[in-house]
Amino acid sequence: MNAREKFLGVMSFDPMARSPKWEYAYWGATIKRWYSEGLPEWNYPTIPTRIETISSSLYTIAYTHEWRKTRNLFEITFGERERKIILPDGIAVWGGALYWPTQGFPRDTDVADYFGLDKGTVLVHVEQLFHPKFEPQVLEEDEKFLDYIDIDGVTRRFQKQEGVIPTAMNWPVRDWDSWMELKHERLRLDNIPTRLPPQWPELVQAYRHRDYPLALGGYPLGLFGLPAHLMGYERLFFSYYDQPDLIKDMLQHFTTLWLAIWEEVLSYVDVDVVHIFEDVSFGKGSMISPSIFQEFMAPYYRQITDFARGRGIHIILVDTDGNCEMLIPLFMQVGVTGLYPMEVSAGMDIVAVRKKYPTLQMMGGIPKHGIALGWERIDNFLEDVAFLLRQGGYIPFADHSVPPDVPWEHFKYYRTRLNELIECTRW
Repeated sequence: MNAREKFLGVMSFDPMARSPKWEYAYWGATIKRWYSEGLPEWNYPTIPTRIETISSSLYTIAYTHEWRKTRNLFEITFGERERKIILPDGIAVWGGALYWPTQGFPRDTDVADYFGLDKGTVLVHVEQLFHPKFEPQVLEEDEKFLDYIDIDGVTRRFQKQEGVIPTAMNWPVRDWDSWMELKHERLRLDNIPTRLPPQWPELVQAYRHRDYPLALGGYPLGLFGLPAHLMGYERLFFSYYDQPDLIKDMLQHFTTLWLAIWEEVLSYVDVDVVHIFEDVSFGKGSMISPSIFQEFMAPYYRQITDFARGRGIHIILVDTDGNCEMLIPLFMQVGVTGLYPMEVSAGMDIVAVRKKYPTLQMMGGIPKHGIALGWERIDNFLEDVAFLLRQGGYIPFADHSVPPDVPWEHFKYYRTRLNELIECTRW
């Protein structure tokens, strides 16, 4: 079975299907450590340099800024797609567990080739947020920081030495006036076909003959995640109470826009999964109450999931870090079929979740920090993985980017054992 067949099979609880062999991501410092400890360097991860969609190219300006200083606009826009740039320690090197391209991150092939991992999910190449995008602008720069306006209109600070995801400092949605301006100028509903790229006919042919899962949605599209992304958490939390009509107008417009874009895409090609970004949980639990979920998220989720099911898309996955236990029944009630990455370090017990919600699709659930603790600890948590594989509806991988405290030898042992479990586990 190819990667697409495995994904669709395991997510439909087909007892004959084996899970795809995927990993989530690795820090740049992790990959560099592993190269020094024995990972063969066949294809050093290359950082995308072209600005494409907002989902695929957020943060690209920060990660490639030093390179861009020597290039002109024509080369940046129409030149090569990727470039070998020394990985920042804090960058996420993308594995196959989630859609790609995303957020300007490089994609690993060396770890995947070493362990024979499956092809990952591909995100449909279409602009699902601002059209036109904001013009990137450098505001201030010194040897430590780069302050700039990104293609989503958010002002960010990039810490050059650490190389982590840039920190937001100012946001494009501040009030009704700023929202109405954005909606009128960059979120119109009368130009949907222009959001497709010039190479769309070639992409359609590739998508129709794919052997990998194809996705819509992706970062930062979500009903909590996107307002937080465009307003900042503090303004969003206050606005739930002070400006509820503003939040509802944003959510309804984004939902209408996404469904219009997806309808256009689906007129050309079928899609396997919708990924929704939320990050609505933290280490102790949900950042919102059930009443906020029911008022500000549930109505729009039902529109999205009804649309997806009506177009033959039966896998709707939500990405939320942290402890999402309280939210699981709420998500399931509005038609969400699965969640990830099920962070063990935040208290998620995936065996308990499976027993309580036997039809919930899950991905992740392997303690990333536990891999560093040695073979006995790895064998211990893989017992839970073996149980879950026998239940179906589960794709195992580390519950977020593998950190640099994980030695190559420990990761090799873990990934080899996990591959063996996937190969031999039957219901």
